[in-house]
Amino acid sequence: MTVSTPWPAGPAVCLPVHGIDQQFPVHRVYCVGRNYAAHAQEMGYTGREPPFFFLKPNDALVPIAAQGGSIPYPSLTQDLHHEVELVVAIGTGGHDIDPKDAMAHVYGYAVGLDMTRRDLQMAMRKQGRPWDIGKAFDASAPIGPITPAAHVANIEQAAISLHVNDAPRQASTVAHLIWNIAETIAHLSNAWTLQPGDLIFTGTPEGVGAVQRGDRMHAHVQGLQPITVSVR
Repeated sequence: MTVSTPWPAGPAVCLPVHGIDQQFPVHRVYCVGRNYAAHAQEMGYTGREPPFFFLKPNDALVPIAAQGGSIPYPSLTQDLHHEVELVVAIGTGGHDIDPKDAMAHVYGYAVGLDMTRRDLQMAMRKQGRPWDIGKAFDASAPIGPITPAAHVANIEQAAISLHVNDAPRQASTVAHLIWNIAETIAHLSNAWTLQPGDLIFTGTPEGVGAVQRGDRMHAHVQGLQPITVSVR
């Protein structure tokens, strides 16, 4: 028996692929917490703790075109923070992936922003509650087009930075990841079976801070298409 529903099926969330007339359908959006040592320190932590993860809904993604884009200032917060991140796009899924094989599962890379309602996140953290309200809200993941891995050189040494209104805020290199790309993929695949279309926000370097309505963020990872995002 076929049962119809009173609502239409939602469209797949897709991202453009740079240089190719092709779309990348997104499955899940994983994020790595505190994966740069200096950022961990500014958040009150030290050392190489085991990696931990949280998720954002895939419709929190906001594709940002070459000419730039915008996101709304979200409700319930007085402390919206920027976090620039290298995003890894998975092309071949798997479970219990060995780190030495992990890079073969990568389709490509993009520049992303993990926008955070910091006041709500910290309130939840103090109470030992989930972070979803601070991390997984609407339009919390602006992202640029995906560049295929074959077109990206030395991504593990790439510079990563963010400017707000042309003033530098964050600057580091992907080499400073506590858990590198291959290790992160391996750890994730121990907990979830990775699927083609999964995205991994790999963590943010030090220098996170607040933005206000009218601010313009410029996020850059060397070798990838940068993004410019205004807060409205």
